[in-house]
Amino acid sequence: VPLSPEATQLDYGFLADLTLKTVYADANCTTERAAQKLKLSMPVTENLLQHLYREKFVEIRGLVSYGNNRYGLLDRGWQRAQQLLDMNGYIGPAPVSLPAYSEMVLRQSAARDPVRSDAVRSAMSGLVLPESTVQTLGLVANSRRSLFMTGPSGNGKTSIALALHTAQRGEIWIPYAVEVDGQVIKIFDQHNHQQIPVTGTDRYDERWIKIKRPIVVVGGEMTIETMDLIYSSTVRFYEAPFQMKSNGGTLVIDDFGRQRVDPHDLLNRWIVPLEGRIDYLTLHTGKKIEVPFEQLLIFATNLDPSDLVDDAFLRRMGYRLYITPPDRQMYTMIFEQYARSMGFEYHAKYIEYLFRLYEVDKRPLRACEPRDLIQRCADLCKYENIPMELSNDLLHLAWQNYFGAAPSVH
Repeated sequence: VPLSPEATQLDYGFLADLTLKTVYADANCTTERAAQKLKLSMPVTENLLQHLYREKFVEIRGLVSYGNNRYGLLDRGWQRAQQLLDMNGYIGPAPVSLPAYSEMVLRQSAARDPVRSDAVRSAMSGLVLPESTVQTLGLVANSRRSLFMTGPSGNGKTSIALALHTAQRGEIWIPYAVEVDGQVIKIFDQHNHQQIPVTGTDRYDERWIKIKRPIVVVGGEMTIETMDLIYSSTVRFYEAPFQMKSNGGTLVIDDFGRQRVDPHDLLNRWIVPLEGRIDYLTLHTGKKIEVPFEQLLIFATNLDPSDLVDDAFLRRMGYRLYITPPDRQMYTMIFEQYARSMGFEYHAKYIEYLFRLYEVDKRPLRACEPRDLIQRCADLCKYENIPMELSNDLLHLAWQNYFGAAPSVH
């Protein structure tokens, strides 16, 4: 816990300005309330508030308890706060320095536990996959090397990526925000980060928050611009890009090649991070900063890799994996698994009926279709208020509702 402003590794003037904005935003500000909002210790917060008092930005309106005063803005402080908000609208937990953030990411990456084969098998237990595929996924998770997954759509690439993330156990610490040259980069994101309560009585620097290892999935919305610091001209601070938010966890680039930008431009942007585990981001002032690139990176695409990537990029990928469509045996296993999980009793005659539908329709098998057809069977049973029992007629209706038309099968 930093017990002095200097121990925060932040500029004193920056901290004083952030404290003034905190008083501005709290009509009932006390030292304790400001400390809670800034995530700083009471001694540091009171030091900063006393500085603002001496500068005649705030006044002391009373004593709440020892070391805990009530503060309010003076006219001079009000004007100064408005000027500060016009330059930087960030009000919230005090950030950490960029060197402190980089050091913490690298230390946690070096200290992570190995991923064992039983953890990978457990994570993949809900999927029906060849043994060779499970082994490759285990190597990916343990080595933390990048993965390039290809294959026809509907065969589980996204599901595999999500399951692989669960094999990586443990928690990490991230800061609420990072400070660089007086600019604030917001890291913590409730959408992508799941906070974990901190147990024990030991005090710690509350500018850091304990989370589950994050998983960030981006798809067609990804552009070159979203891979850099995102500056808001409204609030005048930065949002960290998705690759920075995924540090310590997993980053999935889903449906690669379908983004609104040329794939080769995106690949060129990934070359340096893939090679050196370092990313370079640019402030709107033009200054470049260096941040760690420490996550499991997974590309998933159903397009032909030869149309998307060149040999130079593939050489930098750790592993490549082609996800094949299921054969009849795998399809049967998937169908049986989903049927039983949805409360249906499984009989081999129903899968044979489905295979006849596939043959008549000349439709290839896809790994997602057993689940989707079973779910539609369940929807029909619930809607018609009939027992959850499979039949050829029920599967025929599910097929018709899923694919649009069902062939006649006798």
